[in-house]
Amino acid sequence: MKHEYRKHEKELYGTKTTPVLLEVGTQRYLCVKGEGNPNTAAFRERVEVLYSLAYAIRMMPKTGFTPPGYFEYTVYPLEGLWDLNEIGRQSQEFDKNHLVYTLMIRQPNFVDDAIITRAFAHVRKKKPQPLLDDVFISDSSDGLVVQLLHLGSYDDEPASFAKMKAFIAENNLEIKSLVHREIYLSDPRKTAPEKLKTLLRYCVEKR
Repeated sequence: MKHEYRKHEKELYGTKTTPVLLEVGTQRYLCVKGEGNPNTAAFRERVEVLYSLAYAIRMMPKTGFTPPGYFEYTVYPLEGLWDLNEIGRQSQEFDKNHLVYTLMIRQPNFVDDAIITRAFAHVRKKKPQPLLDDVFISDSSDGLVVQLLHLGSYDDEPASFAKMKAFIAENNLEIKSLVHREIYLSDPRKTAPEKLKTLLRYCVEKR
């Protein structure tokens, strides 16, 4: 049976538009860092290089190599960790040009270092990209998080963050860092802004 993250990992990729408290364990990611407005070619190039590697892994059996433990699966969605640079932190007004981010695509548990090395070699040979050398692997855990499904434009996210912060205060929790995670369940190239689905997460701790 094909592993569909939305069906088989509903707790992590749920559709609740009210805040929920979750525990997120260690996950392996392909990652690339960037800075500036996400509505730019530089951002799109980073997305492209991550997906090139993710699909190289997903399609390995079609190239004649089946990784040990491989199973059919849907490629995980793009994720982003978002922060501001020093200028942005000191500014009274929000400016997308001062954003700093790490884009990520989660990998299934069977993906080890040898498989990742093979994927890099495949992409280098098939479609060389300058940003390939900037991609790195991260095994990270968010731990305790507050999550909410935001429906609509990315520009309207502050209202959803306000709901999350109210939930955090009401449940005797604290935000560990204003760096937050976004998980993009919709493709903005094919989805109207008002129909976009984005999971928002804050890492939290108990007071």
